[in-house]
Amino acid sequence: MAGATVLDIAGGRPGADPTSAPPMVAVRNVTKRFRTRARSGEPDVMVALDRVSMDIDEGELVSLLGASGCGKTTLLRILAGLVKHDEGSVVVQGTTVREPRRDLCMVFQNFGLLPWRTVIANVAFPLELDRMGRAEREEVAARYIETVGLKGFERHYPHELSGGMQQRVGIARALTRKPLVLLMDEPFAALDAQTRESLQEDFLRIWKDLRTTVIFVTHSIDEALVMSDRVMIFTPRPGRLRRTIESPFGPDRVDRDVRALPDFARCRQEIRQMLREEPQ
Repeated sequence: MAGATVLDIAGGRPGADPTSAPPMVAVRNVTKRFRTRARSGEPDVMVALDRVSMDIDEGELVSLLGASGCGKTTLLRILAGLVKHDEGSVVVQGTTVREPRRDLCMVFQNFGLLPWRTVIANVAFPLELDRMGRAEREEVAARYIETVGLKGFERHYPHELSGGMQQRVGIARALTRKPLVLLMDEPFAALDAQTRESLQEDFLRIWKDLRTTVIFVTHSIDEALVMSDRVMIFTPRPGRLRRTIESPFGPDRVDRDVRALPDFARCRQEIRQMLREEPQ
């Protein structure tokens, strides 16, 4: 791009020490194909992801950004062990991911709450599946309900909550298992703009306290810049990792409104241009 840039662009982790601890998440040459049918009705193959590689360090919050259909959610599901890839490898904390794991938790755009259960019963549900005793699981659930700002709503039902509050319940539910990696698939996309910004800010404060490794799928450039240590930009299908952008705002973004900073608009415009350019 012409002109000065405020973005630090790199293919890997800038300044990484090759002798340091291995990454929390290591993705190597992951390819995923889906069987489809051509217009003629003949069998066809659609390549969703093509040789995607990335490293994510412990405690990082990384966003996956790109056009619809570029494979971001597919990659998230592969990381969660919900979808099998055709080639490559996915390793989390030194162990290859081959199936769903309790320490890899997802938060979906659809809140996915059980309508007949109260807030505390929804949040405690994963611990119930783990056969934890009722008193202990409710104690853990209550702690995370308070963490996401819903103390006092433990006995409410989902239909009594706003969309933003329901998503907080979903986040609390995922956190109860203290996941190594929290996988978030456009969790705020269905919310109004004001609620979305509020949840972004609140979630950043939670992340700062817990230091959970987070991989966050979004279509929003603003959201990616506000939330992330790094933004990983994907090409249109087949999805390839085109650029990795280091946040120019650093950890200070948690405690200030980066949207009001002069560099924010410039960063947003540069990323918009990247997304509109044809990949080389």
